[in-house]
Amino acid sequence: MIAAPSGTIRRWLDERAETNGTAYQFFDDPVDTFSWSDLRTEARSIAHHLTSLGIKKGASVAVIMPNGSNAVRTIFGVLYGGFRATLINLVAGDDAISYALEHSESNFALVGEQQQEVLRRCAPNIVPVVLPDEGCDFVDLYDVSSSDDAILMYTSGTTGRPKGVVHTQASLLAGGWTTTQAHALTPEDCGFCVLPVCHINALCVSVIGGLVSGCKIAMAPKFSASRFWGQIAASEATWFSVVPTIISHLLQSPTDPTTADKKRLRFGRSASSALSPDVHAAFEERFDVCLIETMGLTETAAQILSNPLPPATRKIGSPGVGFGNEVRILAPDFSAMPPMQQGEIAVRGPNVMKEYLNNPDATNESITADGWLRTGDLGHVDEDGYVFVTGRLKELIIKGGENIAPREIDDALYSNADVVEAAAFGRPCNTYGERVEAAVVLREGSKLDEVRLRTLCEEKLGKFKSPERIYIFDELPKGPSGKIQRLKIAEMTVSS
Repeated sequence: MIAAPSGTIRRWLDERAETNGTAYQFFDDPVDTFSWSDLRTEARSIAHHLTSLGIKKGASVAVIMPNGSNAVRTIFGVLYGGFRATLINLVAGDDAISYALEHSESNFALVGEQQQEVLRRCAPNIVPVVLPDEGCDFVDLYDVSSSDDAILMYTSGTTGRPKGVVHTQASLLAGGWTTTQAHALTPEDCGFCVLPVCHINALCVSVIGGLVSGCKIAMAPKFSASRFWGQIAASEATWFSVVPTIISHLLQSPTDPTTADKKRLRFGRSASSALSPDVHAAFEERFDVCLIETMGLTETAAQILSNPLPPATRKIGSPGVGFGNEVRILAPDFSAMPPMQQGEIAVRGPNVMKEYLNNPDATNESITADGWLRTGDLGHVDEDGYVFVTGRLKELIIKGGENIAPREIDDALYSNADVVEAAAFGRPCNTYGERVEAAVVLREGSKLDEVRLRTLCEEKLGKFKSPERIYIFDELPKGPSGKIQRLKIAEMTVSS
């Protein structure tokens, strides 16, 4: 196995700047491009300015910005200077944003124009940094090592207070490296990013993956089904990274890629939650673009598993095998489980986080004494080493003593093409302990109703595992990556 990249973000950016190739294309208004040399100049200027303010090395500096050129140059500037970039999820809500800013001990923030009010509302004591219009006065930058803190990112906190995940310069680079290795990225590639850079997927897969591989990244402010294929064409992208909900919405969109785009695209990448086999097959059949299912976590700098690229074997329904890290299935006593036996998925490698900030108990609970990170996901490994995920430990539905994986119900619902989004969940029940319920979003104009959806599930799963109630919504709650937050659905619904 090729060794993980050494060094720091600063060193890697300095070396990329010598090539002076195109680093970024931004679909802002107007469309803008950065060379690696441009990006290094911008990042170094920001690093000098932050240092001149007297901010201590390794201190948290909050970044509160949407996708775009300002966000990318700011993130690289904070990292280049040796500070800890604290990336704030803009859609987390005021309580979560206030908590993250307070918990991170950020005293300074780099804020987008439209986010100034968010900062005033959530953390009025934090100083918004005003960057000078031109280059900053030169000051000596801090020395930066691979073991220094690089980013702080907060988990979604669906079952309690968000936890602050700390990655070092080394583990952040390793996150971009696992993507580069799995997808054979080169400077000749162009990746298309529609996911928010405040989330680990876009940050590591696209931003750091682009740095490590040298490939150009085209970045949109946000996902738009009507613009997606046009932006793919305009950027001449060779790959893209999305999530299952985006894939479902593309299938409902009337637009298709051109013949030239389909020929140029090497693959599309799906991550952040399980991809339904029916949705996977429908996407490839309609668009003739190879989809690679993957799996990653905030705690692992994104990717831990990926299906190989064709012509190697892809297994539909599996997020693949480990690239750049070890993966095993743990028994309750943390010993390794044999193939085809269900347990907790664990990972060990250079991309594993340093810690949960100021939370040693949670850190020790999540990382075993011999370095295995417990993911909280249930699954098994087959005889070929491919991992199959059956659900989250905290989301497992236990009905009458029997474990039911929500994904089983999700996949049954997704088998009908009118179902755009689906999520099953458990609700407390006096008879069985928990009962199964679900929520869906349907294609516009669909004639499906709850009765027909329940019948579909009973035909595929039997009555015991099928939902007793299915709610139909215009939209399901999602985290910053687009992952459906099924535990929040129960809070939104009133069972009868």
